[in-house]
Amino acid sequence: MSTLSKKQIYGILAQFETAAEVYQACEKVRDRGFLKWDAYSPFPVHGLDKAMGIPQSKLSWIVGATSAICGIGGFLTWVWMNGVDYKYVIAGKPFLGFAGYFLPGFECAVLSAAIACLIGMLALNKLPQWYHSLFRSESFKRVTDDKFFIAIEASDPKFDPEKTMVFLKELGASNVEFVEQ
Repeated sequence: MSTLSKKQIYGILAQFETAAEVYQACEKVRDRGFLKWDAYSPFPVHGLDKAMGIPQSKLSWIVGATSAICGIGGFLTWVWMNGVDYKYVIAGKPFLGFAGYFLPGFECAVLSAAIACLIGMLALNKLPQWYHSLFRSESFKRVTDDKFFIAIEASDPKFDPEKTMVFLKELGASNVEFVEQ
């Protein structure tokens, strides 16, 4: 750490060998109070988000609200166009025949839900992200094969280079290294 200042490093990267090790390490990192950190694994680890203390995603609320608003808007648009604005009798049907307006409203709800899901997912995941500092690490390339990692960012309020390095080694990390910005 003597050659790198806190401003020059992205954080500390710790490598673990098994899913159980990274799961237990995530619980301890969470309990220590770190806020800006993440875990990486080659496959989904059941319960890892809970071990990390990640709250439930807001995406379902975004999709649900958008779908409801656009579905009601689509329904009311058809009601207005065919029952108020441009009254045109077709096959003797009433101007405000709500059964015929349900399907366009439903289609608006489904289409807007799909679009909101895509845009919300990209925004909440901060995508597209073309570069990440962890790509500088040679050992991090194994995350897609068989290794598990925890990265604690230097911008975390509890981050102290020496103490954090010792803490991650105590968790059983097989390799701990600083990652440059």
